[in-house]
Amino acid sequence: MPHPATAIQDSGRALAPHLRRLLDFAEPGRDDVCLDVSRGDGPMPAALGPRVRHVTAVNAMPAAAPAGRGGRMTTVTFGTGPVSCGGTPPRTPRNSPVRITDGDLRPTPPAPMERPRGAGGPDGTTVRADATALPYRDDTFSLVTARFSLYNLGEPEAVLRELLRVCRPGGRLVVADLVRGNLAGPDRDRIERLRDPRHPGTPSIARLTEMVTSAGGSIRRLDVFTVERPVEPWLDGAHDDAAADRIREALTDEVDGGPRTGAKPRIIGGELWFTQSWAHLAAEPIP
Repeated sequence: MPHPATAIQDSGRALAPHLRRLLDFAEPGRDDVCLDVSRGDGPMPAALGPRVRHVTAVNAMPAAAPAGRGGRMTTVTFGTGPVSCGGTPPRTPRNSPVRITDGDLRPTPPAPMERPRGAGGPDGTTVRADATALPYRDDTFSLVTARFSLYNLGEPEAVLRELLRVCRPGGRLVVADLVRGNLAGPDRDRIERLRDPRHPGTPSIARLTEMVTSAGGSIRRLDVFTVERPVEPWLDGAHDDAAADRIREALTDEVDGGPRTGAKPRIIGGELWFTQSWAHLAAEPIP
């Protein structure tokens, strides 16, 4: 039975457990020059800031991207045992469940950014750029991150090629995204598409790794786990109220013994919760 996750104090601020897990996996160092590419303002720049030499944040959100019903941008989220693929395994204990609450899903305000040389955007702001045409030279950054936005930034293979292009030889690209097991069918995407008709489909773990290698990356580590999260904050990003009601009905029916959705819903403290699978992947550009 999962236990509620507790925030960890770090550098004077509390980090949500799922963000701590990603930071442990990325292993930022004091000499790292980092680039975070996201859809909107994500929490990574502020989390990386105290740990590295320099952070550049790129907001690659399309200008006309709509918000959810509740005015929030679409979010996705985290929890259990890592699967190592070479290199040093993450410091998060194996089979350690993480429960995500509504508070954990709220973006952390980004730390003030210096203006990188050669980049657009005024001092102290996040740079706006196309994720498939970043305004940086080859081999500029030692750590490049893309957290739960790969499929929202453009054609995924083109985005990955660009992220690897600006990553230095010997550096690393760290991608966090939603996945499904290699043997799992696409049925789980039904409720994802009810929530967002533009949902491109959840890639299998094999498909995600294949895209990275095809884009010119050599995979060094992989952390695959499941997250259990409350339904209602997630449904704030639903296409409309009717879609949200259909998802609630499908999940509630499964709890009562009805058809399976693949989301493994259950009632916790009177609230409806469900699960997703996530992956952290670390790769480096092939020279």
